[in-house]
Amino acid sequence: MRKSMIKLLSVADIVTLLNAVLGFLALLLVFSHQLHLAASLILLGLLADGLDGMVARRLGNGQIGGYLEPIADMISLSVAPLVLLYMTYYDFFASAFSTHLIAGIVLVFSLICSVIRLSSFSLLKQEQFFVGLPTSVSAIFLVVASYLKPDLWVTLPIIVILSFAMISSIRFPKPGLKVNLITAVFIIVTLLLDGMYSNVAPLLLLAGLVVYIVIGPLFLYGKKKEG
Repeated sequence: MRKSMIKLLSVADIVTLLNAVLGFLALLLVFSHQLHLAASLILLGLLADGLDGMVARRLGNGQIGGYLEPIADMISLSVAPLVLLYMTYYDFFASAFSTHLIAGIVLVFSLICSVIRLSSFSLLKQEQFFVGLPTSVSAIFLVVASYLKPDLWVTLPIIVILSFAMISSIRFPKPGLKVNLITAVFIIVTLLLDGMYSNVAPLLLLAGLVVYIVIGPLFLYGKKKEG
């Protein structure tokens, strides 16, 4: 007996679809030059990305959830943040073809690494840690960069490093409920303040990213040695 495609969806899948929609709307806003609003929708997509996992653990996964999530994440956590960053620095790119070319290569490389990571996530999935840097971490950095606008020649090397980290075999810890809640609070504060008070909220997000990227693998390495 044939099943309706709609019946294959679970509540968690609906949250995942919301993530995809937010990413798509963010792209439309980027093309309309409403960059801060686009950044806000990407951050909301990050919250939806975390929420769908919580809902799935409570209510169970749908039959297509494993296929749906990488597609949604590709839109909201990779394509939309990369296009946002491109438009943030567009005036700088336009000043020189060589700069435009280098930036284009870096952004395409980051996109490729995101595709590889998201496609292989289910195959490398572990209970206690992530293999490679989560795409969400790179997305948060790209959004933070759109707020802070650091020098392009600082931003591009960081994007390259994060891209290599996404497809690496480095282990990063899976944040617990408390860490996820703190991250959600930082994201919500960033949404509410929207760059006010000397960009304190994006700076706090950036500080959290640095701690996670640097301390996270060291923490897991220490636990492994103890075990």
